Amino acid sequence: MPCRLNLIVGPNGAGKSTLVRLLSGQLQPYMGEVMYGATNISHMHLRSLARIRGVLSQSLEITFPLKVWEVVMMGRYPHFTGRQEEKDSRAVEESMKFFNVTAWADRDYTSLSGGEKQRVHFARVMAQVWYPAEGQGRYLYLDEPLTFLDIYYQFRLMKQLSEILLSQDFTIIGVVHDLNLAARFADNITMLHQGKLLADGSPAEVLTPDIIYRAFGLRPGVTIVNDRPHLLF
Repeated sequence: MPCRLNLIVGPNGAGKSTLVRLLSGQLQPYMGEVMYGATNISHMHLRSLARIRGVLSQSLEITFPLKVWEVVMMGRYPHFTGRQEEKDSRAVEESMKFFNVTAWADRDYTSLSGGEKQRVHFARVMAQVWYPAEGQGRYLYLDEPLTFLDIYYQFRLMKQLSEILLSQDFTIIGVVHDLNLAARFADNITMLHQGKLLADGSPAEVLTPDIIYRAFGLRPGVTIVNDRPHLLF
């Protein structure tokens, strides 16, 4: 679903992260196919796939004392043909500027707080797909990207994702737990429950009291603000 922010929601253990790993090629499906355009993902070389899609996973442990810019440069590794080029350095600089982490460029990554590290990894995955891929789309998979972020940066990130989508060849798929943030920013919401699809559609179609009750066992009040649902628990 190009040029849209697609968010996956559901209770713990519903299969949200598993779905992201399947879509991003980190897991192979037992049945069915994952298609990128007309190409089956299983037919794509891992390096070629890494040049068009970035993945922000839940567990991101780096224990080596790398500088922040070196961590962001890791996103450019799939594009190296021998050594980094000027365009790789430019992608890193621009991505760091976009996520406002340039001031930390020479800091030891391990000295950062959890939220600061998360923002560095946003810059890393964005640097990975910074340049348009000729004849192909670009994909960002974000598995619980709001973890460790305070409320200011949660909203800021969601707004930045909307900015990224102004580029016409991007697809963004993310997992979030905050249903109100999903309601405010998502173009499409997928609700999972016990490993199965419970609902899929616009925020107003998916975030209804009945569907939320079936997924979470809670029945919220729902008001519509600017054509989007706002949930009251």
